[in-house]
Amino acid sequence: MKKTILLFILTTFLFAQNPNVYSALGDVIYENVSEIQKLINIKKYSRFENKINLYVVDVEDAKEMGFAIDIGDSTQDKTIYLKKIRKLSKTNDFFHRDIIKTYEASIKDENNELFSQVINSGLFDSDKNKDEIMRYYFAHIDEINTFGVIQKYLDEDEELRKQQAKSKTIIFTKKEIQEAKIRRIRLRDKEKQQEIQEKLQKELIQKKSDIRKEQVQELAK
Repeated sequence: MKKTILLFILTTFLFAQNPNVYSALGDVIYENVSEIQKLINIKKYSRFENKINLYVVDVEDAKEMGFAIDIGDSTQDKTIYLKKIRKLSKTNDFFHRDIIKTYEASIKDENNELFSQVINSGLFDSDKNKDEIMRYYFAHIDEINTFGVIQKYLDEDEELRKQQAKSKTIIFTKKEIQEAKIRRIRLRDKEKQQEIQEKLQKELIQKKSDIRKEQVQELAK
């Protein structure tokens, strides 16, 4: 009966909150684990799939252990638990650092798909980098979907919406100008090609005429 009550209390803790023991360190790990798990969906992080899956299992085990300590389970050692979450903290920090590097690389390489994936990953502090994110978006407005973080900022800020409308107008105008320029170039190329063909045709006709004249002269001798 005592064991059943213990399991019931433990299950309640598991679904209710994070362990209280060493919460300053543990909360960060437990709150980020689902976001780290989502990184598998980003192509760049597919190479970490096994590492991430094992990490998720280890976090779940540590969380269960933390709850057991909270309810006074004498079979659990707080020192061992602390070592566990310190180790998990290093993995958590690794992915935090790496997502920042990936964000910076996506901007440098103008990889718009990766940029969108990173800022919407949940692991990246988008609010801290809001200004830079929006600058990059406006510089690539015709290539980036506004879903997620960017749409949130647009919904919250009327000035950003006005800038978006203005940028789209400018992009559209530039596109029209560029398309018109391309049409003019193609037309000139076509006219030039036609002119060359006509010149070659005339030269061919003249050459044939000269050959016939030479043949007539030879026969007349």
